[in-house]
Amino acid sequence: MVTIKRSFSVTAISDAQPLAAGELAHACGAEIDWVVQLVDVGIVEADGGTDSPPQEWRFQSAALQCALEARRLERDFGVGLDAAALIIDLEREVRRLKALLNAQAIHAR
Repeated sequence: MVTIKRSFSVTAISDAQPLAAGELAHACGAEIDWVVQLVDVGIVEADGGTDSPPQEWRFQSAALQCALEARRLERDFGVGLDAAALIIDLEREVRRLKALLNAQAIHAR
C-alpha cells in the first residue's frame, strides 16, 4: 500500500488580514501580471488604490471570489479578461435585481 502525504497552506482573509497580490495570484494558479490585468479591467480592486507596486497591493475575500470566477471563465469558455469583467458585472447585476424583486414580492404579501 502506498501512502501519500499532502500538505496544505491556509491563509486567513479578513479586513484585518487582506490577501497579498502574490497570494491572490497563487490561489488562482496565475502570476502577479495576471492580477494586474484583473485590476486594469476592473474585475478586482486593490485596497488603497494602485499607486504602490503590485507586490504591495492587498485584496479582500470578495476579490478572491471574482478572480477565481474570472479564471474559470478563461479556462472553461476561453474568454478574455475584458469579456470576463463584463460577464461578472452582469452576474452581479442579475443577483441584485433578483434580490430587489424578491424583496418587493415579500412586501406585496
